[in-house]
Amino acid sequence: MSRVCEVCGKSVHAGGSISRRGLAKKKGGVGSRVIARNKRIFRPNLKKVRAWVNGGVQRVTACTSCIQAGKVIKPPKREYTKAE
Repeated sequence: MSRVCEVCGKSVHAGGSISRRGLAKKKGGVGSRVIARNKRIFRPNLKKVRAWVNGGVQRVTACTSCIQAGKVIKPPKREYTKAE
């Protein structure tokens, strides 16, 4: 499964985290210094959901922002009847 939203195309992005130590000069310290720079990955929050696609129900991978925005149309829940 690739980490891409099938609705908006949101995917994995690279970035970095910076660790700092020390109190800022403005607050009476000696100044903050960068201790470490680490590479990291920002992953989208993806969910597998059932959705209407071309008149049929299909399982798609969509990010939660698309689901919440209503871009993914979910089918009605199955109704089970008791056998009489």
